[in-house]
Amino acid sequence: MSLPVVLAGARGHGRSHLVNIRRLEQAGLVRLVGICELRPLGAEELEGFGEPAQSADLGELLDRTGARLAVICTPIHTHTELALTAAARGAHTLLEKPTAPSFAEYERLLAGLATYGTACQIGFQSLGSLAVPAIGELIADGAIGTVRGIGAAGAWARDEAYYTRAPWAGRRTLDGRDVVDGVLTNPLAHALATALRIDGSDGAGDLAGVELEQFRANDIEADDTTCLRLRTARGTRITVAVTLCAEEPGEPYVVVHGTSGRITFWYKEDRVLVQRVNRGPEQIVYARTDLLENLVARVTEGDELLVPPERTGAFTRVVESVRTAPLPVRLPPDAWYGAPGGQGPRRVVRGVDKLVARSAESLATFSELGAGWAAPPAEVHS
Repeated sequence: MSLPVVLAGARGHGRSHLVNIRRLEQAGLVRLVGICELRPLGAEELEGFGEPAQSADLGELLDRTGARLAVICTPIHTHTELALTAAARGAHTLLEKPTAPSFAEYERLLAGLATYGTACQIGFQSLGSLAVPAIGELIADGAIGTVRGIGAAGAWARDEAYYTRAPWAGRRTLDGRDVVDGVLTNPLAHALATALRIDGSDGAGDLAGVELEQFRANDIEADDTTCLRLRTARGTRITVAVTLCAEEPGEPYVVVHGTSGRITFWYKEDRVLVQRVNRGPEQIVYARTDLLENLVARVTEGDELLVPPERTGAFTRVVESVRTAPLPVRLPPDAWYGAPGGQGPRRVVRGVDKLVARSAESLATFSELGAGWAAPPAEVHS
């Protein structure tokens, strides 16, 4: 029997969830019974779904439909409240990343889920890739020798309109509530989450140190260009260099540096390149398990969740570090230039593509690599 599901947040990124729900509905796994949106969806937006119930009140919608599942794709500062609203009614949730805007909210979410006994999957899609455990096995088998460190790089472009699409976009806070909508914690958050999972350091107690260099070329509160370096409890150095001000946007990736080789993972493509000493390169494209499908299997078959909130604890420690760090440094006018984007002008940081790639390669921060606008990294604690 298909499980009844409601979708909270069906526009913007939520449209991708609507597409996926349609796919799983056709497979007989779920059926859409409700949409939670401030403005009801029209017939064109719901083509093929019939007439699901609609409401701006998630609790009322769940009570009315009796849904077993809730997909929550809403602003970051609403995540905890809506996930617990669903859990209180016995609905299992797929909660978009980031899990929560602060560590206190994260702990409140965990406590509530434990009380209600419902399952919660966090929407880090890259962690559904079969490449992730495969990379772990390669490392464990010594395929690239001893791990020297892990670098992650992401160079994307976002128009200035990206930051005016919603009141919370690019904000650290909104109406006194934490939002923390920066490049590292939201659009390119998968780079960090994937690196942590590959290292086996994704729990809340798995970090030993956090260094941050945060910048903003756009007129926003949060960061659009950032470099992070972590020390994990097991001694691994992890750097994550990301920007939304790329010259030529490319596919983000994670690279594991070993003493006798390296593994590069383009996580949006599920593509892995293994390069070893005295051996030719090997490239493999892996399959991916859909996170909502995995949640359905958890509810119906008892399968293990791929991304339970407990396995986003280290990521949320970084979110907390970002939240409590000083305001990102505004880049000087000569560090960036304007360029046309898809929906209007965008800001481009000079040389940032190469800088991001060099950070992932060398495990160094922007300032260590000589970026004139980058101050030395600040050690922060979460």
